[in-house]
Amino acid sequence: MENKQIEIDCPCCSSRLSVDVLTRTVVRAISPQELAEGDSTKRGDVRWEKASERVEGRTEKAKDKLESAISAEQSKEDRLDDLFKKANDKLKHKSEDDDWPAL
Repeated sequence: MENKQIEIDCPCCSSRLSVDVLTRTVVRAISPQELAEGDSTKRGDVRWEKASERVEGRTEKAKDKLESAISAEQSKEDRLDDLFKKANDKLKHKSEDDDWPAL
């Protein structure tokens, strides 16, 4: 089989479906409204632009997540030192209370 995808028109909704022959799954569906809007080259360009925008958005989100993770990791030592100091102070305070003679 040379063609890995075939395009068929859905008899129910009139959408154009691209089906992967090997996996027998629908890879792409173009609604009748999209088909009526214009030629496939223009649709492909619009879809490509939308896909590019989504990828750029994901890239920006990934950068933001990485920066926040780095800043959290850098401040982790200070936060842990504070927690250790509070726990140590609490332990000292508890041990001082235990030194009082019982009545």
